[in-house]
Amino acid sequence: MTDDPFTHVDAEGEVQMVDVSEKPDVLRRATAEGQIALRPETVAAIEDAAVAKGAVLPTARVAAIAAVKHTWSSIPLCHQIPITDIDVEIEPTSEGVAITVTVGTRGPTGCEMEAIQGVLTGLATVWDMVKANEKDADGQYPATRISGVQVTEKRKQPLD
Repeated sequence: MTDDPFTHVDAEGEVQMVDVSEKPDVLRRATAEGQIALRPETVAAIEDAAVAKGAVLPTARVAAIAAVKHTWSSIPLCHQIPITDIDVEIEPTSEGVAITVTVGTRGPTGCEMEAIQGVLTGLATVWDMVKANEKDADGQYPATRISGVQVTEKRKQPLD
């Protein structure tokens, strides 16, 4: 570890990945959530399996899981960590679709970014699948919004 106040910048000002080799392995869990606002007709189409692109919720679930597993390749300074488990809860609401992603790992660094990446990709997948339902006459998305993406829980448990 370095005494530099910026953990991802070395003494010469160059971006670097943090060295976690001296940190002990710990059981870690992180949960993130978010939602996408959709028009009521779009929510009804999702619930009725009437979206032209196919099954929205199962596709978004697979996308969220894949994103968790590949976070290290999309966020430049994230470590590639051993994912031990992923739980994706995805459900339509009266305002759109809500996603909660919980990620587990055993290692020297956390899994918050993996949980966030799962939420964001799951929500973006919902948007992609319902684009035709959400567009207005001008091809815009006046009601569609991704919001509320946040880490809701982070836990560390020392190994016995």
